[in-house]
Amino acid sequence: MKIWASCIGLQNFFQALSFSVKYYSKHNHLQTIYLYSQIKPKKCHILDCSGNACRSTLPPGSILWWRFLSCKQETTKVSRKRKKNPSVITSELLYKDLLRSEQENWNEISASYESMTKRIKQKLEGLHNKYTFNLSSPRIRFGENVYFEENGCIFLSKADDVDEANANVLFSTEDIGFSDAHIQQIRISPDQRYMAASLKSENSEEATCVIMKLDHFPVMEKVIPNIFSFEWATSDVLFYTSQKNLKCQEVFMTTFTNERHTKLVYTEQDARFFVDIYCTKDRRFLTINSNSKTTSEVWLVDCSHPFKSPVLVQARTKGVIYHIEHRNDELYILTTYGEPAEYKLMKAPVASRGMENWQLFYALEEKTKLIDLEMFSNHCIMFLQHTGHLYLNVISFVSHSIQSIKLPTWACAFELESHPEHTTSTCYFQLSSPVHPPKCFAYSFKENNLIEQAEQEVPIIKNCHTTRLLAKSKDETLVPITVFHNINSKELHRKPLLVHVYGAYGIDLNMSFKEEKLMLIEEGWILAYCHVRGGGELGLSWHKDGCQHNKLKGLQDLKACIMLLHELGFSQPKYTALAAASAGGVLAGALCNTDPELIRAMVLQAPFLDVLNTMMKTHLPLTMEEQEEWGNPLADEKSMKYIKNYCPYQNIKPQFLSQLMKMIKEYH
Repeated sequence: MKIWASCIGLQNFFQALSFSVKYYSKHNHLQTIYLYSQIKPKKCHILDCSGNACRSTLPPGSILWWRFLSCKQETTKVSRKRKKNPSVITSELLYKDLLRSEQENWNEISASYESMTKRIKQKLEGLHNKYTFNLSSPRIRFGENVYFEENGCIFLSKADDVDEANANVLFSTEDIGFSDAHIQQIRISPDQRYMAASLKSENSEEATCVIMKLDHFPVMEKVIPNIFSFEWATSDVLFYTSQKNLKCQEVFMTTFTNERHTKLVYTEQDARFFVDIYCTKDRRFLTINSNSKTTSEVWLVDCSHPFKSPVLVQARTKGVIYHIEHRNDELYILTTYGEPAEYKLMKAPVASRGMENWQLFYALEEKTKLIDLEMFSNHCIMFLQHTGHLYLNVISFVSHSIQSIKLPTWACAFELESHPEHTTSTCYFQLSSPVHPPKCFAYSFKENNLIEQAEQEVPIIKNCHTTRLLAKSKDETLVPITVFHNINSKELHRKPLLVHVYGAYGIDLNMSFKEEKLMLIEEGWILAYCHVRGGGELGLSWHKDGCQHNKLKGLQDLKACIMLLHELGFSQPKYTALAAASAGGVLAGALCNTDPELIRAMVLQAPFLDVLNTMMKTHLPLTMEEQEEWGNPLADEKSMKYIKNYCPYQNIKPQFLSQLMKMIKEYH
């Protein structure tokens, strides 16, 4: 969700920010503000805390808080009803007034940015072209074959010659009339006779699944709309979940035998739960997973008898999350059950799968984040994050040993390649960071070592320095920060700083490679990623300590991080911008209300800003599920008061924000 301001996108954000920093170094404060605000005085209709409307005139050259509410030109007509009773200003009218006012304002000042926009666009295109061929999607390795997706096409190649030029084209989105869609998931049937792929366009919330028969000339067998997850139980039986109004609560089975049919297999009745499906690595079971934000329930479908009814593993128990894998007639259960309430690996016989039979197999270290887990015939490999660093834990089921392997220090993001065959002797994955393009690695179980794949044509950049810091929050909690800057930069206190924050749902900040981040480093910017509470960087407890009645801790963490960066000489407030997306908008918007003097600009992508009203609208498809993250103000007066205390939309107040520039791309 995105915040108060011009809908001009990322490129204009960069140019506006660069513009403001350059002019701040050459002009005084009032001159800089005037450059942004060469507009006529406007009158604004403002709702005060009591709901009444007041009016105030903006002097030329001012950027005041109410400019981002409902600004109306002097010549704009006000309806007779609104003249009689100014308090009758609906949110719809306010929204339309805001869009009209901001579009007029942008039209007046946009001409001065044209040359800068052109320069930035050219540089971004150059970086994109330079690194695009390195950003290939992960491969699906299946026996001697490798399946991969490039530019809307799915290719089949031999494992020893993975090259688009020598591969066979199995599927093209353009050829089947989905030219505006991108490929989300690919699933190959066990005998490799069928392929299912989900396609999603940018203007749609639901995906479409296309099933192809992989003969000498691939043929489209079926198209299933409104699909979310899907798996092959056998070579001709596909299970899938349907999506409606952003919710997945039904599982269907469709067959590709001589007698084709589709039937409903499972229905979830609780609106807080979201259903998806997964196939265990050895393909013994297909799991139907019903999850809320805090609780799980899993049903098993025997892949050798897919027409039998699913069987329950463990009935949902409040606060217990669990996921299922299988090996040698034993279930391996990744779960939060027991103390401490962090992920641990347990196991139980398939025949005695209830929680009372779960036995501890492996427990994570304190403040360790489990990123991913992959099961193989003789090994289990865990991808972990601890103190900001990525590493592997390889567990041998044969020798019962555990080997810990630290990954390169520059690595911040990880993506596992698909391994449909659990008997493989090698695990493939990619590592990246915001400023380092993806690099391929493999871990060999036979050789017991980490293998860096062949040197890429575009090498890892050498001139970027990575620093990991700890900021002390209000309650003395240490909050991690990851900082990137050009190693050759001097006078860092005078360099522009872009701070990133999220802090919700136990999700980590996105630290995968982006060309625009590399461009900022080359332009002399500093990038800082604040891993505040509410996110998942330090495990489940880190999330729990920043959700519901602990949301303010995330705000306090963000403030502490920015203050520490400035204290250590990483930029200063007048050169600092704050970036957030979706639920990250809550903390960014709250900081704008409480401590606007810490930042100079803010860019929010589809920001979530009105927590209180959203949590009170139970007719919305995701509200009941979201209440487990934010609280239920309808049922709990404490939650009502607490949300009101930090909700960005509820805390807009009269204050002078002349140094703060806000930009948004979308608002939900």
